[in-house]
Amino acid sequence: MGGPWIKVYDAANNLEAYSLKGMLESEHIEVQLSGECLSSATGELPTDVLQVGVWVREEQVQLARQQLAQYEHTAASSWNCPQCAEHNEGQFEICWQCGCDRP
Repeated sequence: MGGPWIKVYDAANNLEAYSLKGMLESEHIEVQLSGECLSSATGELPTDVLQVGVWVREEQVQLARQQLAQYEHTAASSWNCPQCAEHNEGQFEICWQCGCDRP
């Protein structure tokens, strides 16, 4: 592998960017991030400038986009906790009420 790098996602912040990096790397996708050092300028720069770019090699773009589409679908889906029945927004992987893992 050694093709050019292609930006496949703009993460809202470092936390999301590094989470996505780990997710993609677990699928053996090589990842680089750009802009993660700008978080110290929060409040000084527009929010779109503070986004962290997620880049992958050209030959892995399709696989990366499939994984990112699944991530976006999961993040958008709200869910009810199987233990306490509390409603949770899609971005949460554990119930905010009781700490039970998302099903």
